Amino acid sequence: MSRSGYTEDGDMENWQLIRWRGQVASAIRGKRGQAFLRELVEALDAMPEKRLIAKDLEHAGNVCAIGAVGVARGQDMSALDVYDYDQIASTFGIAHQLVQEIEWENDQYIEWDIETSRIIENPEGRWRYMRAWAISQLKPENHQ
Repeated sequence: MSRSGYTEDGDMENWQLIRWRGQVASAIRGKRGQAFLRELVEALDAMPEKRLIAKDLEHAGNVCAIGAVGVARGQDMSALDVYDYDQIASTFGIAHQLVQEIEWENDQYIEWDIETSRIIENPEGRWRYMRAWAISQLKPENHQ
């Protein structure tokens, strides 16, 4: 299982999955979710090196998408457990469903090298992907 808690083995019942996706959509559309996504875009834009890591908030000076917000806030993330969605949600003031969705999007980004037929790690590509994803989730400001 990934740090997002999401799995690909179809372990959710149909209605359970429908309810979960509704909770995620609500967390994204809500005031806290929209404010966090705007803050995420700002934090990504402010990064001196436009690159993101997977599977951790912060490691050796590198961060994931949520970690970028933590750095921008001056947050100490060393005590946060990347598998404790409620702890991260409480720390960042967002719903745990949004934490899990952002972790999923961040960690599942991969690139495929056609020439070598291998998955390649591309932190810059992950940064571009997460920025575009966050922007795609934003509602126009005058419609909130």
